[in-house]
Amino acid sequence: MRWLAALPVYNEEKYIDSVLGEVCKYADDVLVVNDGSTDATAQRLAQWPQVKTVSHETNLGYGAALKSAFQYAIDGGYDCLVTLDCDGQHQPSMIPQFVEACAEADVVSGSRYLRPFPGDSQPPEDRMRINRQITELLNRLFGLGITDAFCGFKAYRVEALRQLDIHETGYAMPLEVWVQVAALGLRVIEIAVPLLYLDLSRSFGGSLDDAERRWQHYNEVLGRSIDRMRARGYHLPPLASSSPNS
Repeated sequence: MRWLAALPVYNEEKYIDSVLGEVCKYADDVLVVNDGSTDATAQRLAQWPQVKTVSHETNLGYGAALKSAFQYAIDGGYDCLVTLDCDGQHQPSMIPQFVEACAEADVVSGSRYLRPFPGDSQPPEDRMRINRQITELLNRLFGLGITDAFCGFKAYRVEALRQLDIHETGYAMPLEVWVQVAALGLRVIEIAVPLLYLDLSRSFGGSLDDAERRWQHYNEVLGRSIDRMRARGYHLPPLASSSPNS
């Protein structure tokens, strides 16, 4: 199996060297999508000639960076794509485990809530609550049986990526992926990963730093994603048929 490890990056100058140093131990092919960074990320990347890069001239969003990684894996003829964040919260040593699991699934999704690990962080209360509510809503609507809707540590069969049609560009893009996974009947496996928050000051951007506005936005994205797939003829329940518990 030929596979690629990809990291979406925005202003990660303080993490890029240490994270790439670990990722390159476990992956022969590594891609960084530099999503319009304005710090020294580009200069740091220039010190890693073995790492492939795709650069957005301006910051397009987390989902847009992942979409670029998806397209790179498709165009490059890879069999599997592993995605992980560049802020140090994911463990590159687990990459081979994700690749191996991808032989049995279309999507292998990390979960910070399957089981505890020594040294786990205490996540921000609002992030854990919203993740739990969104995860429960996805399971109720689609029967996915997942435990963590937002973990960025994933592996995808590239053949499955060819079937996705991603429109959302921000942090809520994983919700569109889950809707399409459900509509297409793709196979999902979860792998337990440690729960680490190394930078609690990270921003979602603008009004989305407010928990209630973020919850509303996630529901708007979920509703749009469902409507798109229903318009394409897929039989999915409308969002209005289920209301999350507060």
